[in-house]
Amino acid sequence: MTREINIGNVKIGGGNTPIIIAGPCVIEGEGITFEIVKRLKEICDGLGLPLLFKSSYDKANRTSISSYRGPGLDRGLRILADVRAKFDIPVLADVHSITEIKPASEVLDVLQIPAFLCRQTDLILAVSKAGKPVNVKKGQFLAPWDVKNIIDKFTSTGNHNLFITERGTSFGYNNLVVDFRGVPIMRSFGYPVVFDVTHSLQLPGGQGSCSGGQREFAEPLARAAVAVGVDGLFMEVHPEPEKALCDGPNMIELDELKKMLSRIKKIDSILRIPD
Repeated sequence: MTREINIGNVKIGGGNTPIIIAGPCVIEGEGITFEIVKRLKEICDGLGLPLLFKSSYDKANRTSISSYRGPGLDRGLRILADVRAKFDIPVLADVHSITEIKPASEVLDVLQIPAFLCRQTDLILAVSKAGKPVNVKKGQFLAPWDVKNIIDKFTSTGNHNLFITERGTSFGYNNLVVDFRGVPIMRSFGYPVVFDVTHSLQLPGGQGSCSGGQREFAEPLARAAVAVGVDGLFMEVHPEPEKALCDGPNMIELDELKKMLSRIKKIDSILRIPD
């Protein structure tokens, strides 16, 4: 069993029901953000699933210089603060540099280190010292056991409010693959492990100036992750993925989410039947 981490009014790890971390890839505006949050809250409350809302104020690692990055730090954090207050749910977003940590930690319940930055020692130490819960995404270039070094860096400050997210491993050009052996390996270090359903379906840079994706495999991978024993599922959702400003090809359509989560909850319920 992994350590239990308190995040606002929800808990992750410690044998609790898997948390759902969901939202659009990037903040596209206040109106659509509130629409997505409202629907996510209705779905998760109806199914008895804990919800943590995620969305980025800045996507600093977009494929192309012309790609939409988001509203920026100040406006993005204001929108996330409004989400937190209006809907009474915790919020998460990426931090890409040490200078972002202070203003972000004043709003966010969870600070997230993106996969490409997961080995940046100074960033890991600085975000740990902020004292907030932190999600570190395992880089596509790391083996599961390499995560132990990230954990050791992070916890060296005395902060143990950490969880790790698996988001697939590079598999040749423009492709990712998920090795579910990695989930129990990473959980063996004692910290919660989340499975990033939608980023694991990416085809990085697969469309030339942007990434492609295969959302049709979202539910099979999510089912497998819950069966293996993850502490949460991370997924990007949108009312109209084809019109999304970022990561549309791998995002889940909101109208399909309730059915998907209902089936996933049944799998989790079966696993909780005593031997």
